Amino acid sequence: MTHDQKHSKPIEHTELSGIELRVRALRSVLVQKGYVDPAALDVLVDTFENRIGPRNGAKVIARAWIDRSFHDWLVRDATSAIASMGYVGVGEKLVAVENTASLHHIVVCTLCSCYPWPVLGLPPVWYKSAAYRARVVKDPRGVLREFGITLPPSTDIRIWDSTAELRYFVIPIRPDGCETLSEDELAGLVTRDSMIGVGIPKRP
Repeated sequence: MTHDQKHSKPIEHTELSGIELRVRALRSVLVQKGYVDPAALDVLVDTFENRIGPRNGAKVIARAWIDRSFHDWLVRDATSAIASMGYVGVGEKLVAVENTASLHHIVVCTLCSCYPWPVLGLPPVWYKSAAYRARVVKDPRGVLREFGITLPPSTDIRIWDSTAELRYFVIPIRPDGCETLSEDELAGLVTRDSMIGVGIPKRP
């Protein structure tokens, strides 16, 4: 489906929920009392937010880009294909949706913040924000513009609403000019946002 409605409230990428504010307050208390090393905690959080999860998903995408049989398996049964690479969830079904020149996919969870943890790790703060959850359904082109993406008018946009039992992630379009790159090098081009649908892979 395609939406072209205008919006007024921008996505606040740094917006914090009540729970996140309480977590920050608890973190401050634990650090002040000497129970937690802030540097070690920062490394742990960074690992789960930016390294373990998105790195797993990037490897899945890179494999799909170079291995047609794996690609077809991923599209047909993402849960099993991803599990074959050692990335297993806690029971939720994973569905891979593929971007093309004529169709662009975006993932959201309109009720809370359901997210494909096995391949993307922890959800970013903006993904859980009320602004993103509401606006991406009503004005996906406007939201994409805020993330620096302008799609041609001829490209349809489809929104996928994740749930606790069924979670989606996007197979982005492989960039041009990377035909000679290795699988690991291709994985380095895949960004977390491109697997949510609000970003595109890096250029080689």
